[in-house]
Amino acid sequence: MKLLLTGCTGFIGRELIPLLIKEGHNLTVISRQSKEKLKAIADEQSINVIKMNPAESSSWDNEEIQNSLKSCEGVINLAGEPIAEKRWTTDHCKEITNSRIKTTKNLIKNLRNLRKPPKVLINASAIGFYGSHAQTEFTEENIQGEDFLANLCKEWESIAREKPRATRLLIVRIGIVLAKDGGALGKMLPIFRAGLGGPIGDGKQWMSWIHRTDLCNLINESVKNSAWSGVVNGVAPNPVRMSEFSNSLGKSLGRPSLIAVPGPILKLLLGDGARVVLEGQNVQPQRLNKLKFKFSFPSIKVAFKDILT
Repeated sequence: MKLLLTGCTGFIGRELIPLLIKEGHNLTVISRQSKEKLKAIADEQSINVIKMNPAESSSWDNEEIQNSLKSCEGVINLAGEPIAEKRWTTDHCKEITNSRIKTTKNLIKNLRNLRKPPKVLINASAIGFYGSHAQTEFTEENIQGEDFLANLCKEWESIAREKPRATRLLIVRIGIVLAKDGGALGKMLPIFRAGLGGPIGDGKQWMSWIHRTDLCNLINESVKNSAWSGVVNGVAPNPVRMSEFSNSLGKSLGRPSLIAVPGPILKLLLGDGARVVLEGQNVQPQRLNKLKFKFSFPSIKVAFKDILT
């Protein structure tokens, strides 16, 4: 298929783009980076790169992007600033919001103007949709939470649902994505390797995670399979508490995991953004199970064994 990709040149895209190329898809990638900077992800002959900021509506007037939209058969939209990497100042919250909301609004507006819209749109969301709770087990049937992230995800998803009637939509509520070259695990590895790792906060909070390979495989499957529509939780079937996550990581590295990071320290660094890490939620991939998706890495031990060897 001819696929148009947004937000796919970062942590997830480093594995997703090579997989889609291997599957034989023809890729046009929208990115704020130049083609030369994307050489680490894919051979420049394998992808067509359009350099633009998709959050700016005027950038979509470009003839090259309009031609790509007319010919594309599928769209994958993963655009969005990382959520838990900086302090949640007013400006950063705007950045988190605009990178998702404005990009998706611009995309949907342009898809609706097409005479022949794409067959499928895969749009990212996050398990932040459900809010945080220590006890509740969340599935796709739960209603949204009430905090900043929950409201952001609700708006993000509702914009995606304005897609053309002929376009099949799959919304993937993504959990904590694990791979060694980025994300939460990428930040934790140097600390744990130095023997200074340990649980964050009280260690009781749930971590609903997914190996990056499984996330890329489910996105790839949803491109091909017309049965995949609606909402799926992009998480592994076995969430763990932070203490178990830390212990498993320490054991996999042959290092202790005793030095806890107190919640107040994290709040000092990330402000309100610390809630993402300190509160957590227990999310289950109910629909992925019904769709018979086979996880290559269903448990945290199996995931760490693959990532760290």
